Amino acid sequence: MTTTDHITRPSDAQRPATIYDVARVAGVSHQLVSRYLKGEKGIRPANRDKVVAALRELDYRPNMTARLLATSRSHRIAVLTHEIGQVGPAQIAQGASAEARAHGYVLDIVTLDTTDRHAIDEAIGELNQQEIAGVLALASTDEVVAAFQAAEFSVPVYVGTEDDERIEAGPTERSFPGFDTIVDHLRELGHHDFFHVGGPHAWIAARNREAAYKRAVRRVGGIDHGSIAGDWSASSGYQAAGAIPPGVTAVVVANDQMAIGVVRRLIEDGRRVPDDVSVTGVDDVPEAAYITPPLTTLRVQFEEQGRASVRRLLERLHGDTEHVPAQRVELVVRQSTAPSR
Repeated sequence: MTTTDHITRPSDAQRPATIYDVARVAGVSHQLVSRYLKGEKGIRPANRDKVVAALRELDYRPNMTARLLATSRSHRIAVLTHEIGQVGPAQIAQGASAEARAHGYVLDIVTLDTTDRHAIDEAIGELNQQEIAGVLALASTDEVVAAFQAAEFSVPVYVGTEDDERIEAGPTERSFPGFDTIVDHLRELGHHDFFHVGGPHAWIAARNREAAYKRAVRRVGGIDHGSIAGDWSASSGYQAAGAIPPGVTAVVVANDQMAIGVVRRLIEDGRRVPDDVSVTGVDDVPEAAYITPPLTTLRVQFEEQGRASVRRLLERLHGDTEHVPAQRVELVVRQSTAPSR
C-alpha cells in the first residue's frame, strides 16, 4: 500500500487559509509572509518563491478588514525624544514627521528624560507591546544607547541624530561638521587662545562637538585652555563662564542657549564681548540674532536631521540602501566675534 503525503487545505475544514497556514506550508515564518503581502522589499528570492507557491496551493484570500487594520498599525513609527518645547528637538520632530508622511507612515511621539534609564526602559517596554513598524530615538545619550542595546526589539530601530561606534544603526557621525569653520573664522580674526563650553558628557552630541573643537584648535595651531560641561541651558552657560581663564580671547560654545548665558556672565564680569572675548554658538535659534551682541553661530538644519533619521530607519525596515547626505551647517557671522586685540 502506497502512502501519499497530503497537506490538508484549510478549505477542507470549511475555513479560509491564514498567513499562519501559508507560513507552515512554505516553511517560513508568518512575519515573512506578512512582509511579502505588504509588498516589502528585501525578501530572498528562494523564500519569496516558497511563499508564492504556498499562496497558490492554499488559494489564499486576504481578509481585507484585518489587512487594513494591520496595515494601519504597521505604518506607525514610535519616536522617543526630549524637550519638544525647545527649538532644536521640535524642528527635528517636525522634519521626521514630514519625512514619515511622505513614505506613508505616521509618528507616535513619546517625550521623556533621555538621561533617565528607568523612564527609557518603561517606554521601550510599552512600545514592545504595540504594533509598530519601527522605533526611532531622536536623542543620543548613553542611557538611550544602553537601553536600546539591552532591549529585544522585534522591529528595526535607529538611534539618531548623532551616533557613536556602539550603535549598529546606520552611518556614524563622530565628527561634528562646522567646528572647523568656526575655529578658522576665529583664527582669521587673530585669536590664538581658545576655551570650550560643552554639553553634558552623557550626550554623544556633546562629546562629538568637544572632540571636533579640539581637533580644529590643534589644526590651526591654537592653544586650548580647556573645557567645561554645561547642560545645554543658558543658566549652565552662565555658570560655566565663571571658569574661563583670563587669557582666553575666543570661547567656542556647543549650543546657542549656553552661549547666551556665557555672553551675559562675561559682560557682568567686566569682559566686553566681542572687544575682549569673542563668543560663538551652535544651532542659530531665533533669539540668537536679538541678544546683545547678536550671536555668531552655526546654523544647523534641524528638520533635515529629522528627515535623515527617518530615512535611515526606513532603510533598515525595507532592506534598501539610500544615500543619506552628511549633516549640513552654515556659519552665520554676527557681532559676537571680532578681531583679537
